[in-house]
Amino acid sequence: MSNFTSVSTFLLCEFSEVQELQILYFFLFLALYLTSITGNLLIIAAVALDHHLHTPMYFFLSNLAMMDIGSVSVIVPISMTNSVMNNWSISYSGCVAQVFFYIFFASSDFFLLTVMAHDRYVAICNPLQYETIMHKGACLQMSVIVWISSLLCAMLHTCGTFANTFCSNAVNQFFCEIPKLLKLSCSDFYLVEVGVIVLGSFMGLGCFIFIIITYIQIFSTVLRIPSAHGKKKAFSTCLPHLTVVSMFTFSGLFAYTRPPTNARSDLDIPFAMIYIIIPPMLNPFIYCMRNKELKTALWKFLHFGDSSQTIFRVL
Repeated sequence: MSNFTSVSTFLLCEFSEVQELQILYFFLFLALYLTSITGNLLIIAAVALDHHLHTPMYFFLSNLAMMDIGSVSVIVPISMTNSVMNNWSISYSGCVAQVFFYIFFASSDFFLLTVMAHDRYVAICNPLQYETIMHKGACLQMSVIVWISSLLCAMLHTCGTFANTFCSNAVNQFFCEIPKLLKLSCSDFYLVEVGVIVLGSFMGLGCFIFIIITYIQIFSTVLRIPSAHGKKKAFSTCLPHLTVVSMFTFSGLFAYTRPPTNARSDLDIPFAMIYIIIPPMLNPFIYCMRNKELKTALWKFLHFGDSSQTIFRVL
């Protein structure tokens, strides 16, 4: 292969060579994207407008919703535009920006989920010290640490990926995915990014182990609660978070633990959708289904209560 030492554009894979299927993929992505954006915006609005939700748990949840909006917005709108315009090229700088911002938002998601596990631990295992430990300043500090850590991760991955010399500009994916970009490298610099990925994997594993240990302590405390109502309430605040963590973790493992191949697979798009779109789209539904306070706040925000009263008056 010729040596593309100064790649100016990358050629992404189209959804399908059949135009009708491209249109189908466009509407599918549009529906999933609008669902994700709407659900997360409703979470942010409900937390911001209801003073009953001005607590650490909902503060971190609104941060998680913002990161979810960012992660899907980095990739999905560009892919939909490429599908409509039938133009699957992306500039070098655009590819760099896509990698940087996706890693930033995705790592922020996982770091926030780790912080939220700590919040649930303090709330259930040390309820009398909760306000002292999880005060407003501490929550802001944790959020800043999450953002800075995610920024460093994004910088390391982006620099490690694009320090390479690329022998081709044809990416076997519909967006700039790091493993697919590394396969285009014709220099040994790709080992730098491999090292960063290994380091990031150990950090992710450490966060996951921390969450598991935290929940072991939480469940042991909950099981000692004498009243059934107290146990149910404690579990109801933990179950959504634990479900989101499991979905986030296993969707990533599901996408990246399949055997590597240099050729494009028909499963590349579905597997990518699993970890890019599905978790941000389902997070709001998971929290709303299992959280009574959040459901009440959303109900008030959407004015369903006022509407129903008006209907009853008319009847």
